[in-house]
Amino acid sequence: MKASVLALVIFFHVGCGWALTMIDPPAIVVGEAPPMEVRMVATETPPQPQIDVPVPEDTPPPEPELESMIQPPPPDLPPPAFPVQAPPPPPPKPKPPPPKPRPQQATPSPAPPQPQAPPVQSSSVPKMVDASQVSFLVRPSPIYPAHSRRNNEQGVVMVHVLVDAAGRPSQVSLASSSGHQALDESALSAVRAAQFRPYVEGGAPHAISVNVPIKFVLQ
Repeated sequence: MKASVLALVIFFHVGCGWALTMIDPPAIVVGEAPPMEVRMVATETPPQPQIDVPVPEDTPPPEPELESMIQPPPPDLPPPAFPVQAPPPPPPKPKPPPPKPRPQQATPSPAPPQPQAPPVQSSSVPKMVDASQVSFLVRPSPIYPAHSRRNNEQGVVMVHVLVDAAGRPSQVSLASSSGHQALDESALSAVRAAQFRPYVEGGAPHAISVNVPIKFVLQ
């Protein structure tokens, strides 16, 4: 039912469109119009009034152009010549005074040679003195041997000493034995370590020889 109605509507529209195309429109006749002429007419311009503009008195003068301010450099001029005055000659130096004559010094006459004291002839053998005439700076300190103490060994050892001018024992020897070798060796070692006071005679130290007794006694 709907399809038949739609087909009728389409057929109606198509028929109306075909009928409109078959109608001829009336022809419009346009007559010929006369040509138009256009002229350009100049309009008169009214004169413009002149207005006098007063010039202020404080108006600064026009600045000069830059080209007129830049002047070309002057040509190279020679350097000025300054007069140079020569220095005055130096004054002549004064002559030094003549040297004064030096007084002649009297040459001292050589002193007569003084007689030399005869050299002290040292005897080849030192003077033998008694043990009571010598003193010690460092006294001999003998050590009692332990073996001799256990065996009750006692005695006196006489040590012969050659003492130089400075008081040193230069030679030490055994003058007389105690009868025990251990006591003799201990006495010799003690005298070698001693220091004598220099023996002075006539204002001068001398070498001497002396016998020093060393006693070993058990108490």
